[in-house]
Order: sequence, then structure tokens, then C-alpha cells
Amino acid sequence: MDFKYDIIVIGAGHAGNEAACAAANMGSKTLLITMDMNKIGQMSCNPAVGGIAKGQIVREIDALGGQMGIITDRTAIQFRMLNRSKGPAMWSPRSQSDRQKFIQEWIKTITSTPNLFILQDTVTQLTFNNGAVTGVITALGIEMKAKSVVLTAGTFLSGLMHFGKTQLIGGRISEPASFGITEQLKSVGFISDRMKTGTPCRIDGRSIDFDKMSEQKGETDFHKFSFLEESIRQLKQMSCWITNTNETTHAEIRKGLGDSPLFNGQIQSIGPRYCPSIETKIVTFADKLSHQLFLEPEGVDSQEYYLNGFSSSLPLQVQIAAIHTIEGLENAQLFRPGYAIEYDFFDPTQLKHSLETKRIKNLFFAGQVNGTTGYEEAGGQGLIAGINAHINCHGGDEFTLGRDEAYIGVLIDDLVTKGVDEPYRMFTSRAEYRLLLRQDDADMRLTEKGYSIGLTTKNRFDQLQIKKEKQAVLTDFLKSSSVKPNDINSFLAENNSSELKHGCKLSDLVLRPQLGIEMLAEALPALQEKIDEIGSRKEEIVEATEVLLKYEGYIEREKLIAEKLQRLEHINIRGRIDYSSIQSLSTEARQKLNKIDPETIGQASRIPGISPSDVNILLVMMGR
Repeated sequence: MDFKYDIIVIGAGHAGNEAACAAANMGSKTLLITMDMNKIGQMSCNPAVGGIAKGQIVREIDALGGQMGIITDRTAIQFRMLNRSKGPAMWSPRSQSDRQKFIQEWIKTITSTPNLFILQDTVTQLTFNNGAVTGVITALGIEMKAKSVVLTAGTFLSGLMHFGKTQLIGGRISEPASFGITEQLKSVGFISDRMKTGTPCRIDGRSIDFDKMSEQKGETDFHKFSFLEESIRQLKQMSCWITNTNETTHAEIRKGLGDSPLFNGQIQSIGPRYCPSIETKIVTFADKLSHQLFLEPEGVDSQEYYLNGFSSSLPLQVQIAAIHTIEGLENAQLFRPGYAIEYDFFDPTQLKHSLETKRIKNLFFAGQVNGTTGYEEAGGQGLIAGINAHINCHGGDEFTLGRDEAYIGVLIDDLVTKGVDEPYRMFTSRAEYRLLLRQDDADMRLTEKGYSIGLTTKNRFDQLQIKKEKQAVLTDFLKSSSVKPNDINSFLAENNSSELKHGCKLSDLVLRPQLGIEMLAEALPALQEKIDEIGSRKEEIVEATEVLLKYEGYIEREKLIAEKLQRLEHINIRGRIDYSSIQSLSTEARQKLNKIDPETIGQASRIPGISPSDVNILLVMMGR
């Protein structure tokens, strides 16, 4: 076995897998080290991918040439497009996956990727020389050399699980924690802290009374995660089920709060605001009489159900007593209880936008070690870290994404500029330019970027060019074709849209809120013929064309705003200003600019506590 690699990736979770595949597919000899080869890509919590803003990240990962979208499509047992009642900037894809098949697909993908090797072991130490990482040492005493190392350890660094007052050391239930790396990195100056997350119990489906619950079926239209035509859903589609807690449930939980690690002082670390435990919910929202819960299937061949909305670290007996008060779960049998877990993370302001650490060259951090939560946020970081680790090995400009280019860009900029005071989760509200970052156009935004760095395949690039051509043909037809009142007025009246007095372009009708391209095609054979000529992917192309037409003015205005602010992103200041010597800056500004050491004035302007007057002073210092 050769112990020299271009890149070593530590951890085979969602960040590590994307990092390893990206680096290997770009041509780097890559080693992925994992504690357990049977848990590669394990969905530690929810058996689902996507959701509000998270779905957009997965589409971006796919558009750049990553793997999460393809694997999710292959293992999906339910798909839904969330926020359909809102504008297209808010539409977010979400999919339930078969947990075991998700792992199997990841194993199949990794073991068939050229240049990618796997070792089942635990990294206990990194090796450095002259301020740069040079490799790793494992629990088996093996020393391996690498030009770059990507740390994606998830919740395993000093992991501690809480089941009521019972504490177990581990990075995930029935899996050991990892020790040594945090202590070593702190010894060379890295800032570390603790975070907390949790997961609900898993319930035996044979003990659930689904007749007392509301069924939530999935959707069966053309939407999916990957833009590749050959990426399709292959499994039987399954339903989720909805029920609610009640006052009796809350009373049972209150009885056990004294034994809750969250409320008796046992857990001191930072927990998630946006995915709180059930005990936190009933304390924070004491006036709320019930909370909605979702029973989500874990797979087509499994009786295991995930109780979404009921994360808990209460003792097993308290969890059971509370669950048995919920309609449909009166006789529920638990496969395993919910639990909380504490783990180490590193302040992400210690990173560059490439996710390389500022303190140690060629060392990259991605995923929960950066203070984030969620498979999607981890996957997006892993992809960028893997790309830049490859670039560090073989030369080239670092690869980063702007806030106006991708949700991944927003995510990373938030992390390295603002840091985290709680587990970071992506929302559409975090993006200033969300109309530019829609889920339907991620391939238009990013596939050519992925192709230019050697990650996106020729096949994917060619599919994009065909889509662009077909979309342009349809757009030109709509903008150039006229329709007369006699041809359309009866249809307009039937659909509560005002009748035409004069002829107009088809595109003008598409702009009406009550109408759409496919609706108009029902009344206009020429339009239907043009749509049929598109052939494959016609639904996707029609939808994308309609969004661009309806929101063209808003999109152009947002682009102009982004372009104006983008000018500040091109004024590089790192290493060029001694902030402590500028007395005209506020004390807070001097302290924070010294700590973050921003790359550009644009990044400096987003640091909390940096005022517009501080930015103007920096512009003056740089001679505008």
C-alpha cells in the first residue's frame, strides 16, 4: 500500500464524500479515511435531503458536478417541491431517501471513482512542517503523507451523547468518538468550542395506527434533484404521515424536565435554534397547545419511522410516556430513543473562502466542524474544499463562489465573515439575491464554472448547451409570435383573464398571473407544436422559460444591484492595511478587522460591527 497521496480526506460523511469525489474526479490521487466503510454517507438524523434553501444547495452541488443530487434521486422514496404557493425564488425541492440504499449508492459511487482510495481507520493526529500540513497519523500507527488534508469529522470530535442523565462517549449511536485532533489543533492556536445537536426516536411502523393520522403523499411530476437526464427515481414511492402533540404530551414532558440534559445543566454547549428539541419547544412556546409531527419512512424494506419534530434527550421512559399520548402512537414501540450529542467545532472565521485554514497551509475544514448543521450545508462545503485542495496540489486560482452566484457562496461567506454563535442552517432569507439563486437555474449559473475547472463532465456540459438552445428557441417563439383576439378571447374568458381588444405577442400573455405557457398551449396548437419539438426535458425547459419571462424585470434589477456591490469584492485588502494603526476606525472595527483579516472590502463590509463609515475609511486608505 502506497502511503503518499495528493489529498487525504478525514471522514466519509456528506462533506467528506463530496470532497473526496471532487478531488479524485479532477485528477488528484485521493484517500478517504473512515471509521466504518459500512456507514459511508450515513444519514445520521433525518432520512431526507433538501428543504427550504437546502434543496437549492443540492441543485448547486449537482450543477457543479457533485454527487448528492444523483444519489438522492436514485434512492428517493418521496419527492416534493416546497413553497409552491410562493414565487419561484422560494421553491425548494425535498426528498425522502431510503437510508440503507443511500449508503449503498455512496459506496458504489466512491468505489467506482478513479483515483479514489478508501481506508477504514481513525485519524488521531495531523503532521505539519513549516506551517503547512504534510499528512496524518492513524490509530493503527500508520503515517501517511499528503499535499493537502480535508478535515470533515462531523460530530465525532470528542463526541458525547446524552440519554437523560446517562452519557455515552461516541460520535453517533453505537459508533466511537475521535480524540486527538482537536487537542492538537488547539495547541497550535486554533479556536475551538462545543456544539450540540440531537435526533428523535425511531419507531416500529408495525405499532403505528396510521388510520388516525393524515397522509402526505409525494409528487410524481418531472422535478428531481439532478439536471442529468439519466438521473431518475428508481424506488417505490411512499407516504409520510402527520400527527400532533397535545396538552397531555406536554404535561408528560414537563414532568421529566428535571432529568433533561438541556435544562439540568448537564449540557452547556450551543444548540440549534431552528431545529429545537421537543422539550425546548414546550418551554419556549409555553402557550402553544400542540406541535405538528411527521412520521417519515426510513426505506422501502424497513419498518423504521423517523418522528420528525420530536428531537429529545429525555430519558427513555419519559420519551415513551409522552409518545404514547400522541394520536396514532398510543401503542408505539421504539427501535431506539432520541438523544443529544455534543461535539467540537472550530470557529470558521479561521478559514479563507476556499475553506483552507489561515493558520495552516493546505489544511481544509468542511461540514459540522465549521459550526454548520445539515447534510446539504456539509455537502456544499465539502465540494468547495475538495476542489480547492486539488487546486492547491496542482496549481491554479482558488475556486470560490460569490453571494450573487450560489447559496453555497452565501453559506461560506457567512461562515468565514461572521462566524457562528449557534449551529448554522441555510435559509432563503440569508441570501440578498435569492431571485438570482433559484433552484430551476442552478445549472445555468454553475455548470460552465464546474466544466472550466475540470470537475463537470463533458456529458453534463453538453446537456446544458442543448437545454440552452431549446430554451432560447422557445423564448424567441413566444416573443416573436402574435396572437389575435379571435384566436384566444374565449379561452381567456374561461380562465378569468381579460379579453384582448388588439393582437399581442404570446409573451405578453405569459406575463399574466393567471396564465402559463402550458395553459396557453391548450388553446394555441402552434405553441403546443413548438413545445413538443423540444422533446426530452420539455417540462423543465417550459418552466424555466416561464419563470424568466414572468420575472425578467425583477431579475435584471437584482443583477444590477449585485453588479454595483460586486465592485467592492474586487478591492483586495488582505495584508495591505495595519488596522490597529488607523485611529479613525472604531475600536470594534479595529478588533474585528484584525481578527477576520478580510480578503476584500466587500467582505469587510459584511462583518458584524463594521459601519458604513468604517468602509469609507478603508476605501480612502486604498485610494478608492
